[in-house]
Amino acid sequence: MKQKQLKCPYCGAYAYCRPASVVYGNVSRRKDSYLYICSRWPACDSYVGVHQNNREPLGTLANSELRHKRILAHRALSELQRRRHMKKWEAYIWLQARLGLNESQTHIGMFSEYMCEQTISLCRQALAPPHNCAA
Repeated sequence: MKQKQLKCPYCGAYAYCRPASVVYGNVSRRKDSYLYICSRWPACDSYVGVHQNNREPLGTLANSELRHKRILAHRALSELQRRRHMKKWEAYIWLQARLGLNESQTHIGMFSEYMCEQTISLCRQALAPPHNCAA
């Protein structure tokens, strides 16, 4: 499989597809897991997972702060999906409409910290109990 030519948005170095064990050690989720890892890792803590079948990046390279925000955004959307009894695609259509994005733009793996925060906030608002107005 041909590797993608990815540049790190943090330091400008190239990222290369490597076994996930480079980052996770022997506790890697799967022996055949791969990541695109910044060539300056670990000094530059930027990487992204890949699709298992074709090793295409799952999103953009992210440092630890952005990876954490993306995890929280995924959790928030999953919670909305679960509590509102939605299918995954329905939750993503809901998110598209709230963020004013199209389908190709609505991938949490591509989101910035700001977009992750927006996602988390929208999901929390949607799950919050309605306010009672006392007259």
